[in-house]
Amino acid sequence: MPDAVVFDLGNVLIDWQPALAIAAGVGVVEAQSFLDADDFDFMAWNHLQDSGRPWAEGVAEVRRTHPHWADHAAAYLDHFPASLGEVPGTADIVRELHAAGIPLLGLTNWSDELYYPYAAGRFEVLELLDHVVVSGEVKVAKPDPRAFEIVAEHAGVPLDRLVFIDDNRANIEAAAALGMDAILFTGAAELREQLRDRGYRLSAGPSRSA
Repeated sequence: MPDAVVFDLGNVLIDWQPALAIAAGVGVVEAQSFLDADDFDFMAWNHLQDSGRPWAEGVAEVRRTHPHWADHAAAYLDHFPASLGEVPGTADIVRELHAAGIPLLGLTNWSDELYYPYAAGRFEVLELLDHVVVSGEVKVAKPDPRAFEIVAEHAGVPLDRLVFIDDNRANIEAAAALGMDAILFTGAAELREQLRDRGYRLSAGPSRSA
């Protein structure tokens, strides 16, 4: 059984739907057009802020290089809390692991400008994590190997004694290459079984037919 469990946050513990934030400012149709645009990569742009670039610089870049998407980019920032919710079932797993005394950590690609004001105090499950490594704060984001090394340093155990859970396949592959026991998250029920298979004492959870 691994010594500690490391959770990604977005779409593992916290549901993240950027379209909802963008739509709050420019409408549903425009939000989807922005996310599907051929001339702008929202995820790549967002990753730069997750890696430590200030949001003011990120939005200013869009105004300079893609002015027709400037209002859409600003809408995401202005209405960011609307993008967040809870992923069903995973908080229960965290609570059970915490009650069993298992060391728990978070490793998230998230701008520190948005994490601390809008997530850290909003989601009770985050309070059960011993530490959260926020990429925007440490200025390095997954799948960069250094991000995983930082969380191992906080855990105080080697990488190969950590189980890591993420919904992003590239991050899982990077973690596995470093020796971590990496689990691709596809849902809470599946995760519960995968952790039970590794020796963690979790309940069977709610019936899937319930």
